[in-house]
Amino acid sequence: MNLGFWKFPDQVVRLAILFALAIAGLIWVRHEFVPESFGERGHYRLDAIDAVAATETHYAGRQVCVECHDEPGEVVSSSYHRTLSCEVCHGPASRHVEDPDTFKPEIPRRRGRACLYCHEYLPSRPTGFPQILERQHNPMEACITCHDPHDPTPPETPGSCGACHGQIASTKAVSHHGTLECSTCHTTAPEHSVNPRAARPSKPSQRSFCGRCHATGASSSAEIPRVDLDSHGDRYLCWQCHYPHHPEG
Repeated sequence: MNLGFWKFPDQVVRLAILFALAIAGLIWVRHEFVPESFGERGHYRLDAIDAVAATETHYAGRQVCVECHDEPGEVVSSSYHRTLSCEVCHGPASRHVEDPDTFKPEIPRRRGRACLYCHEYLPSRPTGFPQILERQHNPMEACITCHDPHDPTPPETPGSCGACHGQIASTKAVSHHGTLECSTCHTTAPEHSVNPRAARPSKPSQRSFCGRCHATGASSSAEIPRVDLDSHGDRYLCWQCHYPHHPEG
């Protein structure tokens, strides 16, 4: 009988050997290294539940804190920090609950601790969230000099939109619109500084608004780029192509 028909190419044989070794290796790893309780109730180690339950508790929880510190707890409950647990700033407090005289919670007083974890300027944070540039905002002063952490309402209403809209302010500062006040394009009610989401600024909605400065024949400075609004951009709004806070030259 001619068995040449059944002879596989060498590369196929090599691949088959590699697959066999890989499967054998997976079986060995599964047997030697994967915990026995893995997969009994789901795609996790079932014994982990008991391990976590046996872990020493370090956090007391806000409800335990306010049982003794009722006055600061009441202040926080009606402030901008009402969603924060006390231990976010003061650290784990379970030992303090057990022995208040021996174990004292941390009180962050140094500049750069606690407050800047949330309020240092980062572009990824949502617009309107209070942010500062640490090197520019009252340098060398501790945050608690001006701000009460339990009621962090600013001592004065921010006079600049950049106090909250840091990313936009930083972008606009280096653009051709850097010298324009925000009120040039946005009408903002005074309440916006106190309750931003309840009173939102207005935004331009017509091409003619930009045309006040950029239309052919506008009475603005001769150095400002001009366009014929009847032909430029056709039916599109200006800000569908041009970013107002950083328009290209």
